[in-house]
Amino acid sequence: MRAMTTLATPPPPGGAVQPSFEDLGTPLRDVTFVVVDLETTGTRAGDCGITEIGAVKVRGGEVLGEFQSLVNPGREVPAFVARLTGITTAMVSTAPAIDLVLPSFLEWAHGCVLVAHNAPFDVGFLKAAAKELGYPWPGFPVVDTVPLARRVVTRDEAPNHKLSTLANLFHAQVTPDHRALADARATVDVLHALFDRLGTMGVQHLEDLATAADPVPPDVRRKRHLADGLPEAPGVYLFKGPGDEVLYVGTSTNIRKRVRSYFTAAEKRRRITEMVRIADKVTPVVCATPLEAAVRELRLITEHEPRYNRRSKHPERHTWVRLTDEPYPRLSVVREVRAGAPHIGPFGSRRVAQDAVDALHDALPLRQCSLRLAVVSRTPGSPCALAGMGRCSAPCVAVAAPDGAYAAVAAAAAGVLQGDPSPVVEALAARIGRLAAEERFEEAGQVTGRLRAYVQGAGRAQRLAPLAACAELVAARPTAAGGWELVVVRHARLAGTAVTRPDDDPLPVVAALRATAETVDPPVPPAPACHPEEAALVIDWLESPGVRLVHTSEPWAVPVRSALSHADLAGVSGEVRAQITTALD
Repeated sequence: MRAMTTLATPPPPGGAVQPSFEDLGTPLRDVTFVVVDLETTGTRAGDCGITEIGAVKVRGGEVLGEFQSLVNPGREVPAFVARLTGITTAMVSTAPAIDLVLPSFLEWAHGCVLVAHNAPFDVGFLKAAAKELGYPWPGFPVVDTVPLARRVVTRDEAPNHKLSTLANLFHAQVTPDHRALADARATVDVLHALFDRLGTMGVQHLEDLATAADPVPPDVRRKRHLADGLPEAPGVYLFKGPGDEVLYVGTSTNIRKRVRSYFTAAEKRRRITEMVRIADKVTPVVCATPLEAAVRELRLITEHEPRYNRRSKHPERHTWVRLTDEPYPRLSVVREVRAGAPHIGPFGSRRVAQDAVDALHDALPLRQCSLRLAVVSRTPGSPCALAGMGRCSAPCVAVAAPDGAYAAVAAAAAGVLQGDPSPVVEALAARIGRLAAEERFEEAGQVTGRLRAYVQGAGRAQRLAPLAACAELVAARPTAAGGWELVVVRHARLAGTAVTRPDDDPLPVVAALRATAETVDPPVPPAPACHPEEAALVIDWLESPGVRLVHTSEPWAVPVRSALSHADLAGVSGEVRAQITTALD
């Protein structure tokens, strides 16, 4: 058994961890670089040939060796190239061909990082030659000194970023002269000078060079050390500021890689860049599975309410639509679910919940007044305008006997909230079709928005209710490694999770997981015993391919004719087409 955890009491995020060298990356002083330069017969790798290869192998500022060879390109050297480089056709006529020089160079540079000034040019020619000769390209890491120079050398210091200009700026010991070895030696001095400047910006490791040329503010780049020692594993990370305040919570399948991205040009959100400037610590929480990571992230956001997280901070703001429990029920937007009354939701805002209410009122003649009415009034009330338009049966005027017609309306409302929404969908689809046929598209769009709010709210409730009522459900899904990912769900809340190895018997793990899983008090369905978004994550996982039910205390099922079958509003599209076709005929 491996990585079994329960979610009742999260482990303390981040203890004292001694980072390994792999966690920290490879220091630049320990990297062996091969600084290479080529001379060629032209600028296009496919049409031109290499005339000279020069390279210098360095590590920690020390020259370990040099490589230099003229190359017979198999064609004449153009006159303008000869004037520029001093390499003539006669000089290369007796030189070895590239099929002899390239294997030697690749073997000499094996395991090193290639460096070149304008690397796409030099590496492009080397790759083209390897391809032509049928050699697989070794996949060298490549560092280009041109973008690095653009990052740290301003126009005030140098008019351009040519090799000769930079060599003069940094007082290189060798002056570049368009010969391969001399230019490679000059590039070595330029590289070391660039490293000195980049070091003050937090670029200390080989991995840092991949993003060193990005336009990242220096104060943000200097925070890269916050990723040192973080695990390369799935889980949650917490950016913390002064006073241990949680600023931001995120999740990733690779914590270290994701956190490092916050200090690169890939991060373009202004709020997050502001957060990184404040942060002085990142705490990891390694999780057994991506599902556990997503749930922990949600719970930590709810608990800490980080100021730089936008979503999921206020579950109490979710709303529901309730059919009230009174003699003449009506629809009400509420914060809590009560037993004995039909509900749909949750909705992310009161406005969306009101749209769903309006959709139901468009289809059913429910009363919209907020008064609590007796079964039979002692004195007759005054019917409202809705009664005059036939949109309310006016139970407020019932004095001799209860309003039986309204009882049928209330029953229909309960049915479309808890079961088949077709009456509402069909009624509003017909109305949308009429409005579209009359070219009243804005009104049709408003009605469509109300219908979508209702269908989505009813679908969420019908999806949540069975799982919220289920005291315990145990499920398993095969992992890529051949084991099993196990979860225990109680009243829609993730109560425990574990991952087994391929050679483990999963049943004892299931028994242990059920015994140690979090105890969850039953909620009032369709409300889950957790954040609604957590319940949605759990349901998505349960409905994913390959999941098998191991145990369930109650049936877990969704009505066949549920609101979920209308989620795409396909019926509305068909009705609109039919209405427009009829109008055109």
